Amino acid sequence: MYEVSNVAVNYGAAAAVADVHLRIDAGELVVVVGPNGAGKSTLINAMAGLHAVASGRLVVDGRDITGDPPHRFCDRGIAIVPEGRRLFANLTVRENLELGSYRAEARKMRADSLLRVRALFPVLAERMNAPAGTLSGGQQQMVAIGRALMARPRFLLLDEPSLGLSPMIAHEVFRAIREINAEGVAVLLVEQNVAMALELARRGYVLDEGRVAAEGEPTALMSRPEIQKAYLGH
Repeated sequence: MYEVSNVAVNYGAAAAVADVHLRIDAGELVVVVGPNGAGKSTLINAMAGLHAVASGRLVVDGRDITGDPPHRFCDRGIAIVPEGRRLFANLTVRENLELGSYRAEARKMRADSLLRVRALFPVLAERMNAPAGTLSGGQQQMVAIGRALMARPRFLLLDEPSLGLSPMIAHEVFRAIREINAEGVAVLLVEQNVAMALELARRGYVLDEGRVAAEGEPTALMSRPEIQKAYLGH
């Protein structure tokens, strides 16, 4: 289990996230939704060790990892797919993927991991030797997800994976996320497409102004009038 307990994250003197409680159980798929500027990306980056936590605790399987350096988060089985993909445009698809398996344990399984990614995203099998910068936005997102999977994570954190994608490609990405979770990887999904995200999840959190405004099962969240009005346009 990955537990976020009373976590606050600051940007300078400004509080971006305050007193957030959240958990991801083993094998679970959890979503975090909310308006722009709610602190979603700040929270997920803190959970990946990329932002310092001002207060509170990040705990994986009972171990406090709050002050650990980012590579230790990887050692605990945490991988992130950042917003904007952040691929190396001049490196090939294969090279970008292989960068995800830099940990010794992941390197041992690199060949198997590449086969797994190719099976999950068949279109990438044809583009392995192409520079990542020549791929479409959807294909680049597939590479970014594949790169994270190359680390053999137990907890996969995804920040706005459907952002900028056509509906058809977004559905393909969500299909892959569902398959990854079905294989036993716990997933935390930060997503601006609220309806699609809640359809996918077991539990959800609504973040607003850096705080958890609501949490629960997707059907319960979808039925709340304030959530329908604010996020679903009803």
